[in-house]
Amino acid sequence: MEQRYLGRSGLRVSRLGLGTMTWGLDTGPDQAASQLQAFTEAGGTLVDTADVYSDGEAERILGALLGEVVPRDRVVLATKAVARRDDGPFGGGASRGSLLAALDGSLRRLGVDHVDLWQLHAWDPAVPLDETLSALDSAIASGKVRYAGVSNYCGWQLGTAAALPGHTPIVSNQVEYSLLERGVEREVVPAARHHRVGLLPWAPLGRGVLTGKYRHSTPADSRGASEALAGYVQRHRTERAARIVQAVLTAAEGLGSSPLRVALAWVRDRPGVVAPIVGARDTVQLVASLASEDLVLPSAIRAALDDVSAVGFGYPETELG
Repeated sequence: MEQRYLGRSGLRVSRLGLGTMTWGLDTGPDQAASQLQAFTEAGGTLVDTADVYSDGEAERILGALLGEVVPRDRVVLATKAVARRDDGPFGGGASRGSLLAALDGSLRRLGVDHVDLWQLHAWDPAVPLDETLSALDSAIASGKVRYAGVSNYCGWQLGTAAALPGHTPIVSNQVEYSLLERGVEREVVPAARHHRVGLLPWAPLGRGVLTGKYRHSTPADSRGASEALAGYVQRHRTERAARIVQAVLTAAEGLGSSPLRVALAWVRDRPGVVAPIVGARDTVQLVASLASEDLVLPSAIRAALDDVSAVGFGYPETELG
């Protein structure tokens, strides 16, 4: 698998990342082990998790597999903090105390002495940014974190965090980005490119909708049928999404490929993107995503997909060339 540098850093990651949001929810330890093995055997390195995924169970499962399934030093280990974990005074948010407590908890669950990429899961308007970034500085100075990133930051938030002097460089922003969700192109993508921050798209398959599985019904074994995740999928089950999905299906048929591979290849090669994060329910789904590595979309097909999924730009936004 091709390796790419993450933003303005020297950290290289595979151009497809393995997500673990549902590990401990609808993906158990055995299936997680199978996914991790298939991913790393294909050349994948970037594995992404968070302290709140399945109430910490995703980190615990991943930690148990490091060393057992794959050597720790063969994985670029990424996790996140900020989201509310409990009601205690340090149970969430982006204060210095909460962040450093969250980091210690993640390290315990993962069973490691450091993570390679530590990401702020969301902007916290209640805490001064200087205090938040000072926690990243301390984490890196302690050796517990190698690189710092953010997640779900809008354009002005990313630009402010990346440009505040005297702090650890922000090397990545993990945001939802797919043919169904292109709003980040208005301001997040330009800000990221200006500050040389790498983009890590989450839900690159439109929360599963771009695979085409939801065109006529909701498969009983799908996340759309899951009580925990039905609302997550429903966001992209719209008339606009249906038109885009049909275009992806048409492109896939013309290429002799699958809609999943087409949708992943599209977002993977967008300006500023380093590595889409793919969360698969099982290894069969993951292997199908890994097959996108060999697909490069012809310019005519890429242009057609751009047109059918285009988002509006106006003052003072500037569309990327």
